[in-house]
Amino acid sequence: MSPGSEGSRLAVLVHEVRSPVAALAALAAAAGREGSLATDDLRELARLAVAACLSIERTARDAAVSSVRPADVDPGELVRECVRASVVGGARIRCELGPGLPTLRADPIRLRQALDNLVANALAHSPPDEEVLVSVRADGDAVVFSVRDRGPGVPEGARERIFERGVRLAGNRPGSGLGLWVARTIAEAHGGTLTVRSGAVGGADFVLTLPTHAHPATRASST
Repeated sequence: MSPGSEGSRLAVLVHEVRSPVAALAALAAAAGREGSLATDDLRELARLAVAACLSIERTARDAAVSSVRPADVDPGELVRECVRASVVGGARIRCELGPGLPTLRADPIRLRQALDNLVANALAHSPPDEEVLVSVRADGDAVVFSVRDRGPGVPEGARERIFERGVRLAGNRPGSGLGLWVARTIAEAHGGTLTVRSGAVGGADFVLTLPTHAHPATRASST
């Protein structure tokens, strides 16, 4: 591996472990609030913490985000977990689940990475008093995930450029410009797409579409 590719791998690794590490910190803080949680809530926090640990482990072993390991995935449960972890961290976010959601054949950890990156992007660009909406619905032979914010939106001329590696439109905001690139790479590795459009009431709506019956190519890392 060349020094340049090693540096790229490290940059992706550092970027992609931030969300699960932040989730772990929020979950630990919530669990430590004495007397505030019932036993079932503590079990839920523990389950979410385990999911965050698995994400960190997978990313540390394999930072090539285009590698996927297919399994049966409940898209509604995936969205609920993503939103729940963000709510525990104090974010204003909610989910909407459409009826009749089919089981997906996808990599659950990679798909969660993509959603986490889209949610992090939406929260970073939303006013503090506005809510981010994460939804999922069936659409023919596809499952459509949407992450919608009420921020400044994305100019039409930049709606492809923002998915390029290292591109950030908001120069005064912290970030590496990797999150949207990672999310689109994961979508395409599953035979899907990731696009952005204007929200119905302003802001931006990131739409991740995966074919229901397509099987992603398994490209597991040898590391």
